Amino acid sequence: MRRSGRALSQDRRRPAAAVLAADAAFTHVLAERTALVPWVSPYRPGEFYLRELPPLRAVLDDLSELGLLVVDGYGDLDPSGRPGLGAHAHAESGIPVIGVAKSRFRTATHAVTVVRGDARSRRGGPGPAYGRPVPAA
Repeated sequence: MRRSGRALSQDRRRPAAAVLAADAAFTHVLAERTALVPWVSPYRPGEFYLRELPPLRAVLDDLSELGLLVVDGYGDLDPSGRPGLGAHAHAESGIPVIGVAKSRFRTATHAVTVVRGDARSRRGGPGPAYGRPVPAA
């Protein structure tokens, strides 16, 4: 299994990406990589992938046998399948992609909200269940 993420470099001006490759049980780290890219497109609603793909390409280059890629963004942007970051990453790499977005996108009415919960809910106490999907509001 592969996990990937993007973050800003410490000077908060240069786009960066990181990838952690682990076995399916996350017991052994198989590869770890970070990369800074000199420039990416500014954020534009509906075109997040233009900003995010260059850093992802940089960290995924030469990593073989990827079984799964988890991206910080939507797979599809609407119920008709308009491609988001996940779909674009899959089209380029052929790797199965799961998109997990932190922010709601107005046309992603098909997306299922996943509520993380808190420590009490993970122990079985009150609150939403950890990782339990709930209907989008």
